[in-house]
Amino acid sequence: MNQIKVTTDEAKKTSIDDLFKKLSSGKNGISSQEAEKRLGQYGPNEITRKKESKLAKFLKYFWGPIPWMIEVAIILSALIRHWEDFAIIVALLLINAVVGFWQENKAQNAIELLKKKLALKARVLRDGKWQQISARELVPGDIVRVRPGEVIPADIKLIEGDYLLADESALTGESQPVEKHVNDIAYSGSLAKKGEMNGLVVTTGMNTYFGKTAQLVQEAKAVSHLQKAILRIGDYLIRIDVVLVAIIFVLALYRHEGVLETLQFVLVLTIAAIPVALPAVLSVTMAIGAIALAKKEAIVSRLVAIEEMAGMDVLCADKTGTITKNQLSIAEVRTFEGLKEDDMLLIATLASREEDQDPIDNAVIDKFKTKKELVEKRSTYKVSEFKPFDPVIKRTEATVTGPDGKKYKVSKGAPQSIMALVGNRDVESKVNEIVDDFAKKGHRPLGAARTDEQGKWQYIGLLGIADSPREDSAQVIRTAQSMGVDIKMVTGDHIAIAKNIAAQVHMGTNILTSSAFMDKPDKEAENAVEKADGFAEVFPEHKYRIVELLQKKEHIVGMTGDGVNDAPALKKADAGIAVAGATDAAKSAAAIVLTKPGLSVIIDAIKTSHKIFRRMNSYATYRIAETIRVLIFLTLAIIVFNFYPLTAVMIVILSLLNDLPIMTIAYDNTKPLKRPSGWEMRKVLTIATVLGIIGVVSSFSLFFVADRVLHLERHTIQTLMFLKLAAAGHMTIYLTRVGEARHAWTPPYPAKILFGTTETTQLAATLLAVYGIFMSPLGWWLAGLVWGWALVAFIITDFIKIFFHKRLESQIEMEEAKFKL
Repeated sequence: MNQIKVTTDEAKKTSIDDLFKKLSSGKNGISSQEAEKRLGQYGPNEITRKKESKLAKFLKYFWGPIPWMIEVAIILSALIRHWEDFAIIVALLLINAVVGFWQENKAQNAIELLKKKLALKARVLRDGKWQQISARELVPGDIVRVRPGEVIPADIKLIEGDYLLADESALTGESQPVEKHVNDIAYSGSLAKKGEMNGLVVTTGMNTYFGKTAQLVQEAKAVSHLQKAILRIGDYLIRIDVVLVAIIFVLALYRHEGVLETLQFVLVLTIAAIPVALPAVLSVTMAIGAIALAKKEAIVSRLVAIEEMAGMDVLCADKTGTITKNQLSIAEVRTFEGLKEDDMLLIATLASREEDQDPIDNAVIDKFKTKKELVEKRSTYKVSEFKPFDPVIKRTEATVTGPDGKKYKVSKGAPQSIMALVGNRDVESKVNEIVDDFAKKGHRPLGAARTDEQGKWQYIGLLGIADSPREDSAQVIRTAQSMGVDIKMVTGDHIAIAKNIAAQVHMGTNILTSSAFMDKPDKEAENAVEKADGFAEVFPEHKYRIVELLQKKEHIVGMTGDGVNDAPALKKADAGIAVAGATDAAKSAAAIVLTKPGLSVIIDAIKTSHKIFRRMNSYATYRIAETIRVLIFLTLAIIVFNFYPLTAVMIVILSLLNDLPIMTIAYDNTKPLKRPSGWEMRKVLTIATVLGIIGVVSSFSLFFVADRVLHLERHTIQTLMFLKLAAAGHMTIYLTRVGEARHAWTPPYPAKILFGTTETTQLAATLLAVYGIFMSPLGWWLAGLVWGWALVAFIITDFIKIFFHKRLESQIEMEEAKFKL
């Protein structure tokens, strides 16, 4: 039977009962079987975007400045009837397009996979039971529950609950949250800030208000410091190329060489010098890295977050769930006014709700369930109204009708919040005494209260909640410190609890409360926060201040969080990390979303980010060194000896052979850094320049031997130099991939795919040179000479590289020491 479709506008004007009839639903929702049918009729609850066809994407690789230059070179090759050049340059254009398209497609697939992992969940009432499903499976007629920090998953008619404060700024641009009540519509895409309500799903996907009004806006792509640096390198190489190519062109005209032939040569040389593979290498390295992070249970919400993680030197980690297990249990019960433990547990349980799956509620209910007589007694009480935990007032509240028919209220929450509710200062000293006692044992206090017959609140007692540290926390903290990451504990708990846990995991116990840095002069607050080992009794707004103060001291700061009020601090941090079980608000503000609890997953993510950064660093160093080596050698040979050491076709083949192995650098084996990674441009440029200049000297030395000692013909020298540049160029990959003062032949060894591709392309270059394909044949004896020359140069260069690495590293260490002083 076809369901009647209801629009959001119609739902606004229609009563709840009439909507139930129209959507064949009720307060208990619909069945799973019916939901499956409706999913087939209405389609998934998602905003569909017009996808660009794969053909259109592929054709884009033939349009743009670099493809145009290649295409002009093809036309010039045809005009001067250099058909070998024509065929090879066409092959270059096609291979660049195919490889670029394949890499982009791979990166896009990785991003789509990450988006699926970050998909919203919804709490839905089906088959009479509350369950959590993917928000895309919602259908009109479903009953959903919306809680603080959650993104509203569809357009819903609110049918039950006190109120909902919804942030609709993403839809309307209005910064002030809108208060909603029963009979109002809450729109898909808006964010629940406060309150908790049930709603009837009226429209989904493209039929929602958001779906109908959303324009197909391109996602804003933030450019990281790393991307900017590599783009700057690209610009730098292009400028060098333009200057040297201009010299060659003017000199050729002065020497009355053919204009078209010269133009074709300089175009090809420009193509070879420009880092054509840069966008593909950048995107695929980031994408492969994102997949590696996802396997470690850390999902990046944007690819540039990888660099933020690599550079992080301070991590502010939540105590609960990150350093501790977040497996809460009731360790102690203390009561007032002669009440028994059972009375206290009953009141705390009435102020909890099992279906919300709140960790504290679960701990209370689990303790309660161990007492059979209490479970039987609970069935005689009826909860008519329930207010879930509010992060602002830090407590829950319920209206209860007892077995005698009398109504009263119960509440549980932070001891100070319950004290504010009760207002009876006579018990304050007793409460503080119990809180301090609990804190010394590492127990988190939870207060409980109820109203008497006059409606006045009475403090009933406190529960001590135990949450022990994870077994691996101490070891993980040591690992982080060895990588240059300072871990600072952050908790809302009592300072004594924080010190107790810090001591258990071998952290420092210089724990501060918010009074040490709030409302203090910036200088004093900055120094206090930087020296602290952790922070206790903090609220979400204090987290923002902690991040701000650390950033003023030039730290790259990571901050963990899970609640709606943590969102500003997560957004402010360089690497905002939403922990496992975080609210939608925290996830949307964070750069990294964890799907597994604990500190170890964060450290794994840092290690993986360090490795990704190293691969990018290797690529940048290699690309600069290779451009300097080829461009300067060619230019000087043309200027000084009036000799073109490579033909246009050789340059094209060399460019192809160089680009193929570097595409696989995204899969290379690397080690994590011993300190947070910064983009050390001076180090990269110095090492790359040294490698490039040594390459030029080595090439000219071989050129001298070939010309003056062996007296080879010029066309044979061209083949000889082609093989030298190909063999030695690929060895440069091994020199740059280490990235520190270590020999190229020490572990970690190159990944099989990198090594295999590099050696295959070197073999291809050797066979082309030996058998004279597209060039004069060289023969095996001369090929052996080239390989011997390249290997000796490789070993000498490696020792020189280590010398410069050591000098640069000692200079950096001295500068860092001066900065700390």
